[in-house]
Amino acid sequence: MLARNAESLYWIGRYVERADDTARILDVAVHQLLEDATVDPDRTSRVLLRVLGIEPPEGELDVWSVTDLVAFSHEHGGSIIDSVSNARENARGAREVTSSEMWECLNATYIGLAATEKAARSVGPHEFFHYIKDRAAMFAGLSDSTLSRDDGYRFLLLGRSIERVDMTVRLLLSRAGDRTSSPAWVTVLRSAGAHDTYLRTHRGALDAHRVAEFILLDRLFPRSVFHSVRVAENCLAELDQRPSSRVGARHEAQRLLGRARSELEFLPPGVLLEDLQNRLLSLQRTCREVSEAIALQYFHAAPWVAWTDLRSSQDSRVQVEGEL
Repeated sequence: MLARNAESLYWIGRYVERADDTARILDVAVHQLLEDATVDPDRTSRVLLRVLGIEPPEGELDVWSVTDLVAFSHEHGGSIIDSVSNARENARGAREVTSSEMWECLNATYIGLAATEKAARSVGPHEFFHYIKDRAAMFAGLSDSTLSRDDGYRFLLLGRSIERVDMTVRLLLSRAGDRTSSPAWVTVLRSAGAHDTYLRTHRGALDAHRVAEFILLDRLFPRSVFHSVRVAENCLAELDQRPSSRVGARHEAQRLLGRARSELEFLPPGVLLEDLQNRLLSLQRTCREVSEAIALQYFHAAPWVAWTDLRSSQDSRVQVEGEL
């Protein structure tokens, strides 16, 4: 597969997942601001921006100002609209390795953004978040049902999985210092789309340790960090068609993911909340290092730059084509 096509699929996976996760996080935060009069809008908005790696503007923030900044703005390059636009641009340049259904889904999603934004400003931001989550789910379903399980699909799934780990870790970092009895842990579950599944798994018992354990370590929940790391690791193993090395992982990305997965898998029981913040920061650093290693190994590109630093520039395939 051509390096430019492989990279396009990788970034399509990342951008669609980024838009989906950002919509999930913002949707829960906005509902909390609208429904709970005891919540400080400015503080909650600044926590949200810190999670997403966006520099907060001067002045007091409220529901609509933070929604404009995270969902609709073009100023910092990392809004939901920008993520959808970048995914579409990558798909447009890689039509030969994507299915018609995938392209039509992304193109229709992009075309519908303006009308959905207008409706959201009239009836409330939930309309826009619901649209993004539905379209991201549709794209994921079309990808899974219309792509052959070849290298192209593996790059798409690899990008999706790494972005999911990064966004989930950011979400947990925002609550790493909270009390174990804090109701904010319910917000974490809702933002990760894990609330109902968690309640069924633990029979309604809400406990900070169990929440963190479920989001980080659960083997069966597809949005958990462990599950996503394992999927990414499997994708890299399948992309490497050469015989296995007798002395361990041959490539840096595989080594980094294998180490991260092992640290999660063999973590002693009951110690997860101890030094949770450092564990999450280590996972976030691993995501950066893995992305850099993938770029150097498969895309022949310059070292990877954190996506939060690329929000003010064009970080999609258009940029990399110039380097190629």
